[in-house]
Order: sequence, then structure tokens, then C-alpha cells
Amino acid sequence: MTQKTSRLVTAEDYILWLGAQLRDEYDNSGKTYDDLIKVMFEKPFTCVIPMDENRMMDGMDLRVDFARIEHIRPTLMPMLGPCSFLEVLIGLSRRMAFIAGGQAPGWAWQLLCNIELNRMSDPLTRGKHRKAQEIMDTVIWRKYDPDGTGGFFPLTHSDNGDQTQIELWYQMNAYIAELHSEH
Repeated sequence: MTQKTSRLVTAEDYILWLGAQLRDEYDNSGKTYDDLIKVMFEKPFTCVIPMDENRMMDGMDLRVDFARIEHIRPTLMPMLGPCSFLEVLIGLSRRMAFIAGGQAPGWAWQLLCNIELNRMSDPLTRGKHRKAQEIMDTVIWRKYDPDGTGGFFPLTHSDNGDQTQIELWYQMNAYIAELHSEH
């Protein structure tokens, strides 16, 4: 039987745990993204396409994983609010690792690069903060291009229709299929 902790956990503990799942395994630049990680956590994710609620549930499941891994009683978990942009991104990366192979942190970094948030290293100036908010709004409110450019899953060959109207699950699968297609 595992020992459950009796210490109170903070939202910062959870954010640090999430941040550790967002890493570029090949980056040796020494850049940090702590400010961006916090901003992405503070940004609530909103579903525009009804079935995207499933991706939000994947994000919310991260909280359960955190409590289990850290041996925390649910009553000691902090109130974390609605599902965040960061949680959806990490939830998607885990699904991608399961379907396509590879490591979830690498996929999370790829998603971050796809929407160009990888350019928002510390310190997050007012200008970078504003740009990060614009990028997240573009993804959430589906203001990206019909081929997915500007969203999590840009496609080279958009044979699946307007990506702004397709749930994230199918966008993700089309993206993976395109990455793994033999040319």
C-alpha cells in the first residue's frame, strides 16, 4: 500500500508537473518557458466543436494522474478551475504518443512549434504575452486556416475538408497519417 501525502499541494506544484511534460528533447539552447507554461495554464480551453469535449476530458484526466503519481488525496488537490489550454495540449500529446509512437513530451513540443508558441521563451514580455494570447485564441476559436495552419495540426494536403470545422481527434489523426505517409 502506498503512503498518501498529507501536505497541501498548490496549483504551482501541478503546473511544474505539467511543464515537465513539455520538453524539446533536442533543444540545447538553455531557454526556459516557465512564464509561457503559466499563461497556458491560466487560459481556459473552450469547445467550439461539441466532440472536442473529449479532448478537454483528456486534459482533466491529467489532474487524476497527478494526484495518483504524487500520492495525493483528492481532497488535498487545489481548486484548479476549468480545463486549461496547457492541459488540452498535453492531453493531445499523450494521445499522439499512443497512436503514433514516440514520447508525449516530444509531441507536446511539436504542437507548441506548430502554433509557434515555441518563440515565447522567458522572460515573457508584454508583447510576447499578448502574442501568446492571440495564438491561443486562434487555436481555441478556430480562427486558423482551413488547412490547419495556425492550429495544432497543419496539413500539407488538406483532403479532409476545412480543419476549422473538424473535431480535434480527426485533425490529429489526419496529421499523424500525413506525417507517417510514405511519399
